[in-house]
Amino acid sequence: MSVVLGVSALYHDAAAALVVDGRLIVALQEERLSRIKNDASLPLRAARACLRFAGIEAGAIDRVVFYENPFAKLERVLVGRIAAFPSGFGSFGAAMASQLGDKLWVLDRIAEGLGVDRARVTFVSHHDAHAASAYLTSGFEPAAILTLDGVGEATTTAIYEGRGATLTRRSSVEHPHSLGLFYAAFTAWAGFSVNDGEQKLMGLAAYGKDTRRAEVKRVLRLEGDGAFTIDPRYVETMGASELGFTPLLEKLVGPRRTPGKPWRLGAGEADRVFADVARGVQNALEDAVLALARRARREVDAVDLCLAGGVALNAVANARVAVESGFERVFVHPAAGDAGGAVGAALLGAIELGDAVDRTPLASAALGVPADPSRALAVAQELGLIAERVDDGAAHAGLAVAAGEIVAFVSGRSEWGPRALGQRSLLAPAGPQEMRHRIHRAVKEREPFRPFAPASRASRAAASFEGIHPTMTRFMTTVARARQPDDGALGAVLHVDGTARLQTVDGTSAPALDRVLVAMEAACGATSILNTSLNAVGEPLCATELDAIAFFTERPVDLLVIEDVVIRRPR
Repeated sequence: MSVVLGVSALYHDAAAALVVDGRLIVALQEERLSRIKNDASLPLRAARACLRFAGIEAGAIDRVVFYENPFAKLERVLVGRIAAFPSGFGSFGAAMASQLGDKLWVLDRIAEGLGVDRARVTFVSHHDAHAASAYLTSGFEPAAILTLDGVGEATTTAIYEGRGATLTRRSSVEHPHSLGLFYAAFTAWAGFSVNDGEQKLMGLAAYGKDTRRAEVKRVLRLEGDGAFTIDPRYVETMGASELGFTPLLEKLVGPRRTPGKPWRLGAGEADRVFADVARGVQNALEDAVLALARRARREVDAVDLCLAGGVALNAVANARVAVESGFERVFVHPAAGDAGGAVGAALLGAIELGDAVDRTPLASAALGVPADPSRALAVAQELGLIAERVDDGAAHAGLAVAAGEIVAFVSGRSEWGPRALGQRSLLAPAGPQEMRHRIHRAVKEREPFRPFAPASRASRAAASFEGIHPTMTRFMTTVARARQPDDGALGAVLHVDGTARLQTVDGTSAPALDRVLVAMEAACGATSILNTSLNAVGEPLCATELDAIAFFTERPVDLLVIEDVVIRRPR
């Protein structure tokens, strides 16, 4: 038996993944255990939890594989800072201290933290890890693979060909030209946090008018055949500014928005400018990603495409790729960002050891840790909550949603990736607009323009939505368009443009959520449910039963279901 642990860490969204005899067993983000959103620290908690789940001691690990080359990363950062002199001089010391400290010696720290022989700790390149994470879990063969993110060691974008267990890089784009850095700059300019707020910028774009295309084109220039360049006068690509953009960008599109201010998007209000710019930025990103996908179609003799890297979490761009790129099928790894690199690194490590990697398509994102319903029952009763076991917690949840309640739902192992997919979800009726407002105000406390997502059984979804791509909707990595956006049945889950980040559900991908939907439909006839993540603002998704109980006690949610345990507040 060979045991390989993949690790991503020290930039954002640290994670660990365990592959045994070529099969992915468990994958877990550090934030789910540390409770620090986007935790970038060395994922020792996650790694130990993976080993514990598999019943494997650290001493049995044959290989630990880090998801990028720390020495090449240091070289790129050092050269970039010198090139930026004198503008980057103020941050040079801090950058070098970071790279020469924890990040350069990360392989030694992993060995020490896990108690593994240093000779067993290796690395792969960042984009190779991204490519492997998507291709080797897609079930596609052969396939083109497109990786897009901020920057790895030096590569920002790459096209690969996947055949068998072999990945061959066909072309790449190097730093400083980066779609991830381009989008991050405008994310920060709009007042959002980088590596967390990009989804907010995507949601905001639907409220804007396409009036700022000319300004955005000065920042991101498409050169033809998938090539693009970033103008460094606007985007801070060398790290001289923590903001990620330069004062010249503010001269181009207006002053940066103050973070945390309430949003006002009515006609003539000041925040309209941010929506209009976001629309231009989103359009430019979509055009660039689509051009790259078309280039991949020309460069690789394959009809299927795999996507990975943080930019691949842009569901709206993915929808265009699925329709317009010329590929028959598209797969996006559910943890497409840096966390997913841990899976890719582990799978590449297994291949290097000579293992035959299991190429079965990833059927479910439930790759994390399980909840303990017995412990949930005991803790809830100790807290004075009304808790009882029922025959079918999922059916109970479905009936509660049909009756208009908001249900915190915990089932099976926690999700891998940023999307709640029925394992750690907040469920509510998809129809009433007031439900959306209630969750925004009282539970999620987030920007009013951010949409919630619907989940529908795969056998029912086509009646309400068009443009469904099952290889992506299973993991909520694309959008679909409502057939009748004005009929009120989806009022709480549709975006302003009539689209939704749909999840299609079946008995394999999310069996408990499938039973929720069956019970809800039988009770009230609805076929879609509002499904959002089980977490409060600024927190990561819940992982354990204690996380869920803490959420329930602090938020005005009607019901908590943890497997077969149903919990209510005393009246």
